[in-house]
Amino acid sequence: MSEKKKSILVINGPNMNLLGIRQPEIYGNSDYVDLENMITAEAERLGVSVAFFQSNHEGDLVDAIQQAYFDKVDGILINPGAYTHTSIALLDAVKSVGIPTVEVHISDPDTREEFRHVSYIRQACIAAIKGHGLEGYLEALRLLAK
Repeated sequence: MSEKKKSILVINGPNMNLLGIRQPEIYGNSDYVDLENMITAEAERLGVSVAFFQSNHEGDLVDAIQQAYFDKVDGILINPGAYTHTSIALLDAVKSVGIPTVEVHISDPDTREEFRHVSYIRQACIAAIKGHGLEGYLEALRLLAK
């Protein structure tokens, strides 16, 4: 009997669909498809399955986190975008499902505007990776694959 592959859900919040367009001096020139391809290649190398979800709507992100519980996902990698600094609902959703979750940010919010220094979701996450560019997603994936 073969062992079940670990499954990781990658959730991206608002404006992440505009990678490569939105402030390339901060977020780089790679687009969202490039990001998905990069993560998929690393997931294959690690022997884990990966699924993607992106929304600009807070409730949709909450629904995706809750659905991950019912789908028996092993880990969540989340870049909540601006909801990092505003959403108690995302924090509560991650706490509710009890799935190991890693928060990822392409830039380092702690070096940006003061309002970006607060992360509500972080207290429910096993780690936060910030300021490592798109590579931060791969670091988070490796952490969850262990």
